[in-house]
Amino acid sequence: MKTNIGINKANSLAVATELSKLLADEFVLYTKTRNAHWNIEGPDFHTMHLFFESQYDALDDIMDGVAERMRSIGHYAPATLKAFLELTHLSERSSSKNDSAGFIKELLADHENIIIFIRENINRFAADYNDAGTSDYVTGLMEQHEKMAWMLRSHL
Repeated sequence: MKTNIGINKANSLAVATELSKLLADEFVLYTKTRNAHWNIEGPDFHTMHLFFESQYDALDDIMDGVAERMRSIGHYAPATLKAFLELTHLSERSSSKNDSAGFIKELLADHENIIIFIRENINRFAADYNDAGTSDYVTGLMEQHEKMAWMLRSHL
């Protein structure tokens, strides 16, 4: 059934296109955070193992929310690794050693990239595409990433 929520087809497609990129970024960041959780080594192993778990749990909820937002405006979410790698702004490669400082720096940079991407789209969603709902949604999402980035940054 056609979605009739007061956003024209072209605008909802434009929003969904940007949300697809965001979902891809979230998935890549989730995977990199899982990598940190699984492969962390060093004297702070236990603490960081649990810390990274709390971060990937939060990212799992974020991914689900972005995909559901896409569905609520009438579009399907990308859901393949190939699609995510084609859409993401992030690099899937990890260049760090398996220590907490290396993982934290890389994950922090990815969170900051996502924050900037979201910030660039908040006003566009509301003003250009008449989608205040998505604008509001991604504002809250940006705040979650800012808090996660702060938590990472505080370990450095």
